[in-house]
Amino acid sequence: MTTHSTPGHAAPRVAPSVAPTTDTHLDIAGVTKNFGPQAVLGGIDLSVSKGGTTAIVGPSGSGKTTLLRLIAGFEHPTSGAISLNGTLVAGNGVRVPAHKRHVGYVAQDGALFPHLSVGQNISFGLDVGNLDGGRRSVRGRVEELLAMVSLDASMAKRRPHQLSGGQQQRVALARALAREPELMLLDEPFSALDAGLRVATRRAVAKVLNEAGVTTILVTHDQAEALSFADQVAIMRDGTLAQIGNPFVVYTRPADRATAEFLGEAVILDAWMEGSLATCSLGGIPVRRPPAQGKVQLMLRPEQIRIAPDGPIRGVVVDTDYFGPETTVRIKLGAYAAPDGGSSGNGHRYPGGGEVITIRHWNASITKPGTELCLRVVGEGVAFPVSA
Repeated sequence: MTTHSTPGHAAPRVAPSVAPTTDTHLDIAGVTKNFGPQAVLGGIDLSVSKGGTTAIVGPSGSGKTTLLRLIAGFEHPTSGAISLNGTLVAGNGVRVPAHKRHVGYVAQDGALFPHLSVGQNISFGLDVGNLDGGRRSVRGRVEELLAMVSLDASMAKRRPHQLSGGQQQRVALARALAREPELMLLDEPFSALDAGLRVATRRAVAKVLNEAGVTTILVTHDQAEALSFADQVAIMRDGTLAQIGNPFVVYTRPADRATAEFLGEAVILDAWMEGSLATCSLGGIPVRRPPAQGKVQLMLRPEQIRIAPDGPIRGVVVDTDYFGPETTVRIKLGAYAAPDGGSSGNGHRYPGGGEVITIRHWNASITKPGTELCLRVVGEGVAFPVSA
């Protein structure tokens, strides 16, 4: 992972777990994109290693698809540079067209040709000149590609409308793989599928691309999809990257509160930081490399807060939402007595309780409204400085 600095834009926080690589496939340096007076991308710096899988995740309108189209060659950056395998393909007066970049692209709806059969859709991407044996060779290659995406060869005769949504997405992937791309770009390809099919298709696609050794970039607004699919996650917000790291790091140690809340449910509490210990209504919580001392905001993930018979923290259930395998529980915290009687020793008082937090639990029978629960926090928290 390499980063560059762009005047006027803060560099994204790059997790220490993202090691520098000399085997970079894609390098994006200071890329901006304007559509008329509208700035869509405000200085993007990102590197992707060969064979790696990167997910670019962010809310709608954050610039994710625009960035993907720049990489593909469908758009040209206003400033900055894009390189593939060490060769400049965009920027500084260079503009390599999309069909010469060895890039595959799978759109959200698959974009299959409705008037062509599955086999014809896939063979559309084949370079027949590189095949020996004419029509028979083309048929054999189509069957190989269908097998790669776990579809039977008999599917080749069907039309797109005769396939399920998941099958259509696999055919779109097979068509993209037919060009033997070095880099695969996936633009929210699973968003139109129902939940169960979405997970199955995502796993199948990830397996195919991993086995083929294809460098992959997935654009999505689905946080769980990004965390489960990729080995590197880049969080985009308002046309810039807020953080880059492996899924575990960006989820457990987000760069700021906005990133924390976007990537999943978060419990945010006022706290007082002394050394590496943040004291709040949930007790004393250790924090690794705190960014400030004194008043901070402390972030915990709901799964870190456990219901435990011997837990030192008390809370009363306000209400619940039942979801089958788990129940979302809203709890009003009781007063927390700090070890020194509620003062930091410098006249600053610790928060005294009363906040309502949300956690998840598997046993709905013990989380009925009005029930007092004992709680325990597991692991470290993340502290964010409080702006003046």
